Amino acid sequence: MPRAAIPNLPEAYSRLERRFHDISVLGDTIRMLHWDQATMMPPRGAEARSEQLARLEVMRHERLTAPDMAGLLGDAEAGAAALGPWQAANLREMRRLAGHAAGVPEDLVAARSRASSLCEVVWREARRNSDFAAVRKNLGEVLDLTREAAAALGESLGCSPYDALLSEYEPCGNTAAIDVLFADLAAFLPAFLDDVLAHQDRAGAPVPPEGPFDIEVQRALCREMAMAVGLDFDSARVDESAHPFSSGVPEDTRITVRYREDDFNDGLMSVLHETGHAMYERGRPADWRYQPVGRARGMVMHESQSLLVEMQACRSREFYEWAASRLRRAFGGAGPAWETENLHRLAIRVEPGHIRVDADEVTYPAHVILRYRLELALLSGGLALADLPGAWNDGMQRLLGITPPNDRLGCLQDIHWYSGSWGYFPTYTLGALAAAQIFDAATTAEPSILPSLAEGDFSPLMAWLRRQVHEHGSRLSTDTLLAEATGRPLGAAAFKAHLRRRYLGG
Repeated sequence: MPRAAIPNLPEAYSRLERRFHDISVLGDTIRMLHWDQATMMPPRGAEARSEQLARLEVMRHERLTAPDMAGLLGDAEAGAAALGPWQAANLREMRRLAGHAAGVPEDLVAARSRASSLCEVVWREARRNSDFAAVRKNLGEVLDLTREAAAALGESLGCSPYDALLSEYEPCGNTAAIDVLFADLAAFLPAFLDDVLAHQDRAGAPVPPEGPFDIEVQRALCREMAMAVGLDFDSARVDESAHPFSSGVPEDTRITVRYREDDFNDGLMSVLHETGHAMYERGRPADWRYQPVGRARGMVMHESQSLLVEMQACRSREFYEWAASRLRRAFGGAGPAWETENLHRLAIRVEPGHIRVDADEVTYPAHVILRYRLELALLSGGLALADLPGAWNDGMQRLLGITPPNDRLGCLQDIHWYSGSWGYFPTYTLGALAAAQIFDAATTAEPSILPSLAEGDFSPLMAWLRRQVHEHGSRLSTDTLLAEATGRPLGAAAFKAHLRRRYLGG
């Protein structure tokens, strides 16, 4: 959204824009160092990198909590009548970010950053060896510091410690709303899962293509698929890491995936998911690139964009009408296993499994609900860290009827807690609900979207998302943005209707 030329902006507001430009650049730098740590950094660089990241976090915190910040915000708000709608929204977001920073002492910011950075490196080795005990001490330090930060921020914001952590990823998010939506899903999904599994049994199992699938071929295929979605590789790259993620900046996108020689879908769906994140970042309003109002609107909307690409679009029958021939060509596939219908059935196969990032749409919410419950218990002290592996396994048995055989497939599988991201997990399933709602609105408003996917053309879908979601940045709240794009607040109805259509044909 181009900036409107507004004469005589309050000097305080102009000074804030300059300051937040610097704060944004620091954030960009922190993200790039995290990317390097996950992909390129040698193991012995961990201690130095933790110090680098801690110092940059402190510098960012210092600018957000500078002695004159409160006065500048107050003066800018006093002159708010001279601001346009984007400047007014930017000022609101400045106030929110400064308030968050002021709620946590600087030394705690540094300590938490340092502990999380070191813990993440230890986690990588512990995960490889399926050895939770090897990382428990580091995770305990992260947890203690997270509790302290959550308590301080919750007191400052007037909310619970968990809601304070959640607000770092989803502004205005709260456990009361999450509990209602998760209770709805928890009541719906068990019986629905039984119906889907019975439906699949009647149809017979699809035929899995036989591997191994060359990793270099997978890399080239993933690049081709990301380009089809719209990723420009003059300003993007795909690398490998223990946990797939999307980072970087709009002009320099960094995606990571992981590949398996026995299953090409793992890397393929990872890169499509992360490309959804990247397309959202690239669609943000360029004129507000370094301002708070130009940021993505929280992780619920971010996850909605990645899941919309991966789950809604790229597991659709239409997408496979185009993609199947590319898969056959890439791997030299022939015969029943490589037929379009069979490949699509494999892509939407429902089967309870241990790994969240590999989970199908029907069982995925159970993975998130488990993590949500566990992190609430860990943060409150109701669950001792030493008991986490057992509690994880018990929860998986209750929710999905399976027990992880080791910690690598259990409580060590996700990077989030070990890298300091507490309060993030609920946004995945909230994002899935939003994705279904947004995709339904998009395909209703633009009937060409699904036929275009059958031709490998994502441009109608991306154009609609750019107009309705991406280019708004953080000008609107999540609830308002979703209501304007879909005509209704966030709920589970569209998600449940989507599941019925896709998995039961009704």
